[in-house]
Amino acid sequence: MKRCRQMFPSFITMTLFAALLLGAPAAVLAYDLPSVNLGFTSFLDGGPPAGPGWYFSQYIQYINSEELKDHKGKGLLPSLADEKINVWVSLSQLLYQSDTPILLGGKWGLDLIVPVVFTETKYAHHFPGPEDNAAGLGDILVGPYLQWDPIMGKNGPIFMHRIELQVILPTGKYDDDKEINPGSNFFSFNPYWAGTLFLTPRLTTSWRLHYLWNAKNKNPNRGFGAADDTQAGQAVHGNFAIAYEILPKRLRAGINGYFLKQISDTKADSHNISDRREQVLGIGPGAVYHFSQHDHLFFNAFFETETENRPEGSRFTLRWVHHF
Repeated sequence: MKRCRQMFPSFITMTLFAALLLGAPAAVLAYDLPSVNLGFTSFLDGGPPAGPGWYFSQYIQYINSEELKDHKGKGLLPSLADEKINVWVSLSQLLYQSDTPILLGGKWGLDLIVPVVFTETKYAHHFPGPEDNAAGLGDILVGPYLQWDPIMGKNGPIFMHRIELQVILPTGKYDDDKEINPGSNFFSFNPYWAGTLFLTPRLTTSWRLHYLWNAKNKNPNRGFGAADDTQAGQAVHGNFAIAYEILPKRLRAGINGYFLKQISDTKADSHNISDRREQVLGIGPGAVYHFSQHDHLFFNAFFETETENRPEGSRFTLRWVHHF
């Protein structure tokens, strides 16, 4: 039986395999990319809400997937599998924003994110599915960045943006004899550019655009058989949002979304593997409530479509931001 592996969104390495009726082996598809930021950030993403200093953010994201997609966007498993994947992700983020410009007016900062992942996978009729490595620490993210001060107009800010050189460290729980792991077991470089444009003083649009490069996994999942190493393909992904200020300085609401597109093939022992590139698009409503300049609560919902080579479902994100 052919098997392959991937990092399920939100810090889980997942290889999904199918079996024919009566337990006969069947071809199996793999998902390869590490967990990345899909829907964790949204409105007003181009700058910190209260200037320099220390920030703490706590994220909770719930992911519910009820169908695993193949490379044609169709169901990977037979209908009798009735697969259900529920994932809870906790991200704790500590961020420092300095008031010291070092390059072209950009002020340096440092970002640290620690994830913890909880996963539950179910199949009907005792259908064979991936083995679960239980809950555990995910892959830690670290990124130095440059934040530029807002460009101001007559009625307030017009544009603010940031560049971060983010890396994903292979610190998460991992077992090559399991198909579902909190960690990916390989290093990734995932820089991004984030910005917010004030179309009017009350109407904003924001984005965060990433490029993803992955190093080799020298202890690949058992699904790759005799392969000595694997390397997930490169990808681009991002979050986007548009929001309107309903209550001045208190409440904004709008539409948010994310996308992911793998742009190169996954490799095993340096050989390309076809029909494994991932993609997804998620869109839904969201809002942010500003308790004060120092405390902010975000809620975002996303419903996925255009999915290939990964689970398709919905995501719900709750995020609290505090400025010390």
